[in-house]
Amino acid sequence: MLAEDSTLLREGLVRLLAEEGHEVLAAVGDGTALVRAVEADPPDLVVVDIRMPPTHTDEGLRAALEIRERWPLVGVLVLSQHVERNYAVRLLSANAERVGYLLKDRVAQVDEFLDSLERIHAGGASIDAEVVRQLVVRTTHSDPLARLTPRERSVLQELAQGRTNAAIAQHLHISLSSVEKNLNSVFDKLDLARTTGYSRRVLAVLRYLES
Repeated sequence: MLAEDSTLLREGLVRLLAEEGHEVLAAVGDGTALVRAVEADPPDLVVVDIRMPPTHTDEGLRAALEIRERWPLVGVLVLSQHVERNYAVRLLSANAERVGYLLKDRVAQVDEFLDSLERIHAGGASIDAEVVRQLVVRTTHSDPLARLTPRERSVLQELAQGRTNAAIAQHLHISLSSVEKNLNSVFDKLDLARTTGYSRRVLAVLRYLES
């Protein structure tokens, strides 16, 4: 399901997804209509713009948060014209699974956009690299990430974009064992102990965003 107040972009997304073999159950222009549509027939995934009528502030974000709370198995990908730190943290802080945050410019990169949808549908996350960069790069002494080496920070940034260990290794041109070693070091430096019921990968991403 899609929620986008720009008719041109909305119809373009409908056509793109249909051409790629996806079934678009509904395409609406505001957050309230999206929630009603999901309530009537929950989809596998929704794509929603953050700013929509009537106030063009956070209607889409509020709809996304409601959907994540009421239908946790429905994937949510939010689109934003700019990086909005508070909105991103609100979206990702409760659960970093089946969720994505992309800048609208990324939609023009069709393969990357479709890959994000697949990652979210598979239970992962897809966070725009620029969003991650602006959210998490900090240099103050209070930053818990300051203890990380440049390589560890790079690996964590890739993790925050929803990539698997194998994908991180390929993207950074390092070995899989190096990725695993750096991630374990990240978990230790962020004081993320092995605790039953919690994913250290998800906790690391959340710690990254909160910093």
